[in-house]
Amino acid sequence: MSTTELVLARGTAVLAQGDISAPHIEYGQLAPMLLVFGVAIAGVLVEAFVGRTWRYSVQVPLAFLGLIGAFAWTCVLAYTDKPFHVAAEGALAVDGPTLFLQGTILVLALISLLLIAERGTKAHFAPQAAALPGSEAEQETMAAGITQTEVFPLMMFAVGGMLAFPASNDLLTMFVALEILSLPLYLLCGLARRRRLLSQEAAVKYFLLGAFSSAFFLYGVALLYGYAGSVRLSVIADQLSKNAGSETLLLAGAALLSVGLLFKLGAVPFHMWKPDVYQGAPTPITALMASCTLVSAFGALLRVYYVAFENLRWDWRPVMWGVAILTMVAGAIIAITQTDVKRLLAYSSIAHAGFLLTGVIATSRDGLSSTLFYLAAYGFTTIGAFAVITMVRDAGGEAGHLSRWAGLGKRSPVVAGVFAFFLLAFAGIPLTSGFTGKFAVFKAAIESGATPLVVVGVLSSAIAAFFYVRVIVVMFFSEPEADGPTVVAGPATAAAVALGLTATVVLGVLPQPMLDLAGQAATQMFVR
Repeated sequence: MSTTELVLARGTAVLAQGDISAPHIEYGQLAPMLLVFGVAIAGVLVEAFVGRTWRYSVQVPLAFLGLIGAFAWTCVLAYTDKPFHVAAEGALAVDGPTLFLQGTILVLALISLLLIAERGTKAHFAPQAAALPGSEAEQETMAAGITQTEVFPLMMFAVGGMLAFPASNDLLTMFVALEILSLPLYLLCGLARRRRLLSQEAAVKYFLLGAFSSAFFLYGVALLYGYAGSVRLSVIADQLSKNAGSETLLLAGAALLSVGLLFKLGAVPFHMWKPDVYQGAPTPITALMASCTLVSAFGALLRVYYVAFENLRWDWRPVMWGVAILTMVAGAIIAITQTDVKRLLAYSSIAHAGFLLTGVIATSRDGLSSTLFYLAAYGFTTIGAFAVITMVRDAGGEAGHLSRWAGLGKRSPVVAGVFAFFLLAFAGIPLTSGFTGKFAVFKAAIESGATPLVVVGVLSSAIAAFFYVRVIVVMFFSEPEADGPTVVAGPATAAAVALGLTATVVLGVLPQPMLDLAGQAATQMFVR
């Protein structure tokens, strides 16, 4: 009997004994992700079969309906079911933190979609550029957002990956989710209509560095599989509790896995991509990455460290102390030297990643809940800030250089005031969501014995306040240039700014309902 016949015979015998059964998929529990992926696939079909003039009119409502439906289903799961179990044969965890993070990602994606979908006439969006007949600026000011309709299915694929990333209950599923969310973002970063070379350079840098980080992540998965004999997070945790397996494989695998996760956060020393990508990518895409991707990446980090590596915390906490300190200090100090507004916010995002890591280091329910709240609060403020940047435009497009913002408070006091409020929220001024978020994570860190880390965080916040106030001074206490930028905003962009502003105020003045929601989610983490 040949080898092929032997294999077929054995397979037939196993099937006859009934040892193989069809996998059980909980479609109801996975419905938000499936809906988003379904809309993404439908968007691809729209690109293939719908005429060019009708694609935008079909893609935008389809994307909005997909995100709204997924959010509504997530709310139903959160309030009608007990999220204490795993789905899809244990590949995905459906618990409190998963549903909280997925709901946050979907809401932030909806607001980002307002920026991405914004369109208008050239006279509305760039009157100065419209005065340059036949110029490239005239040809490219037909939209403030992104005109390529393929951006919508790409965005939906990325959002679907973001939903799966923090829900992954095994490392292989987490790697697949990481690639699903990353690959569309590499493409989206290169779709800027202006400064194409800068945008494409950012996309290439993001792709190359992202590929390296994915390789580190996958190598770490392989080593952890060698340690535990499984990629399931709960099995790794069980092996740790038994002190079984090779410690070398464990520590090396945990280190390499952390490199891949910290890259997505933009934590030092894996932050090199962030300023260039934030500056070169279209600003609506930057808003999506700065909010949704950060929430998703921190969700995955929390699941890995709070589930798989819970019993290894005495080994990884000292390393994370060093990463958090470097991230906070480097982000705050380097931001002082920046003259481009988007690069400044990129280094601000790096510093905030360090603040968020203090909540992770707390390794407690309070640390988990405070980090969840901080992620939601920071996401709304970030989208609002980038939405304002899309509104300040001149003949060359968005006025990115800080000197172009001089006197904006006199030209457009409302817009300058809103941007100043977002900056103060980033700085952590009381009665803003930023203050509440920082207070929550710092409090959790102090209770866990990380007081020196909090001291560094407070000092870094003071340094960061300097460059936030510097931008405010430039806007309100400098004389406007004669050919200074104008403020132009479509209705969708104005709605995104209003939503970001409202959330920043509400979560600063009345944060308790969201804190309670985050606290309830933190008590419902499924660890086995």
